Amino acid sequence: MNLIDIGHAVRARRTELGLSQSQLAHLSGLSRQTLVGLENGALSDLGVNRVGQVMAVLGLDSPAPDTLARRKKRGLWMAAKTASVSYARELGPETLEKVLASGDVPPPFTAHLTHLLDEAPVPVVVMAVEETASRAHLPPRQVWRNVAKLAESLSVHRRALWA
Repeated sequence: MNLIDIGHAVRARRTELGLSQSQLAHLSGLSRQTLVGLENGALSDLGVNRVGQVMAVLGLDSPAPDTLARRKKRGLWMAAKTASVSYARELGPETLEKVLASGDVPPPFTAHLTHLLDEAPVPVVVMAVEETASRAHLPPRQVWRNVAKLAESLSVHRRALWA
């Protein structure tokens, strides 16, 4: 659940309870302006304590954090597509899995891996590492060591991030 989803749930529940934005803001200890931003999806961050205050007043439960939704995503596929975006030859998920599991890059995919480690969003790389570890029956720590090795050997700009 993201902040936009929370804002929609807050608005729906506030309306259901017959509360004005001013009343809910007062009850939850937030400013009306903050509540308006939350309900309109205009906030980029609110903080877990402040979100919790509003949700508690409204009787909204937050689901326990888990990785179920994340595991449904195809991390290796997403990472491979990200790595291949600028290249004619496509890096497939199976090849990326082998690279992450071994720490060795086939020469035709050096640029792909450099791009992945320098440009891909961190959560995409994390998903690829997690999926590789699971599929290759390796401890995630070993895959992370391989990522660090790759970042160093490819001299990527973000190598300190992966160290």
